[in-house]
Amino acid sequence: MKQTAVSFRAAKGDHKLAMITAYDYSIARLMDGAADAILVGDSLGMVMMGLEDTLSVGMEDMIHHCAAVARAATSALVVCDMPFMSYQVSPQQACENAGRLVREGRAQAVKLEGGADFAPHVEAIVRASIPVMGHIGLTPQSLHSLGGYKVQGKSAAAAQKMLDDARALEQAGAFALVLECVPTPLAARVTEAVGIPTIGIGAGPHCDGQVLVWQDMLGITERLAPKFVKRFAPIGDAMRAAFADYAAEVRSGSFPGPEHGYGMDEELLEKIY
Repeated sequence: MKQTAVSFRAAKGDHKLAMITAYDYSIARLMDGAADAILVGDSLGMVMMGLEDTLSVGMEDMIHHCAAVARAATSALVVCDMPFMSYQVSPQQACENAGRLVREGRAQAVKLEGGADFAPHVEAIVRASIPVMGHIGLTPQSLHSLGGYKVQGKSAAAAQKMLDDARALEQAGAFALVLECVPTPLAARVTEAVGIPTIGIGAGPHCDGQVLVWQDMLGITERLAPKFVKRFAPIGDAMRAAFADYAAEVRSGSFPGPEHGYGMDEELLEKIY
């Protein structure tokens, strides 16, 4: 059965939700059916484009990758990130760009970063019948104002603001919330305080679900993985070994072998000069 924003939200208190990032058709096909949701994250700027952060990712990038993922996802909910400066200016801008992600990128829901300040933006998008997933805690698009990639909510004031932000986003109509790099006890408190699913990434086991970047969980990226990442399979090591074996066989002449080629009628060949 195809997962929707409605069924995703209804999972709260019933079962845990698994979300994984994907950015292309082939990978999305492999994870569809296993994941409840596939997130086309603006993290593609770092893991697919080699950028230092997510700030240079634009609408055209997100539309291109989301459309590829959407063609592969027959059961998972497809959620697409709204990139930096695609929604911050005004609720109208947010609504227009969310519409593009749905119309051109074939997203089923959009995700945007920020708390209560962006509640009006969430409301505008929801009024347009587009499901919205919120994102609080460490918000990578606010990298410079946060002073880097740091755990959030560590002071009493910051923790209270996060709780208030979560409630404001739920009130605005968000169907779920990503909690990134949040202390485990605070993430548990937020999860208890809202009636919509919380999806943790570096937020402990008490969230209603989890999300990871697939390149991190399979050891594809060479960058240092964050503390919260678990490596589920050494696929990166196997791929590097396979690429090296291929190159070695090509250079030695052992690949391609006779079994990898196509034959031709010898009489026809003799007629060619």
